[in-house]
Amino acid sequence: MVRAASRNNAEWCAAMSRSHGVEGEFGAQAWVAPSRTPLYYPDAVTLVPDADATALASRIDTAAPGASIKDSFADLDLTGAGFHVLFEAQWIHRPASAPAPASEFAWSVADDPGALHAWALAWDHGQGNADLFRPRLLDDPATFVLTGLSPDGRVIAGAVASRSDEVVGISNVFALDGGSDAAWPIVLDAVQALFPTLPVVGYEQGDDLAAAVRHGFEPIGSLRIWLHNR
Repeated sequence: MVRAASRNNAEWCAAMSRSHGVEGEFGAQAWVAPSRTPLYYPDAVTLVPDADATALASRIDTAAPGASIKDSFADLDLTGAGFHVLFEAQWIHRPASAPAPASEFAWSVADDPGALHAWALAWDHGQGNADLFRPRLLDDPATFVLTGLSPDGRVIAGAVASRSDEVVGISNVFALDGGSDAAWPIVLDAVQALFPTLPVVGYEQGDDLAAAVRHGFEPIGSLRIWLHNR
């Protein structure tokens, strides 16, 4: 399941990068982008344990600031290549058979640039990064921007669902009030309706990990994000 989660996450990173005009490549050991990926997104994601750390580091652009690698199995040592651990997290898994919690709010999938921008503004919380989610992302058939709506139609919560053959990955979970505990019932209601036969995966840390566990997820393995020291 960790392999399925890492592959799914790499496919999501690839989709986000393509929406910014960056084309990555899938190989036997990792997905790699040769030029800088969007903010918050890694330049490489390992797909198998014990990937070749030296070869992986040599395939990304470490000259520009912000180079990062998602070590999906937390088993690499990239210090010799000039990286340090930015943070660690846990892959999470929720069976397809687990019941969705009750939600009092409606949801929709953003399907036009205006709806995507409204979602992004809510997700961003005024940090100035809403334009990270570009209209081209709507062209990706495996990406679903899930939007929780108040009775008057305002965006109050959301997430991104990334469908692959074996699982559906959830990322960018947020709620304007109540944190991820408030978001998960809406998100899981949408996921069960859209992908009733697929297990749900993702990764979280800290309080967000605890909230995911309260909503039926279990931790299944560690990952690390390595950041280049430049």
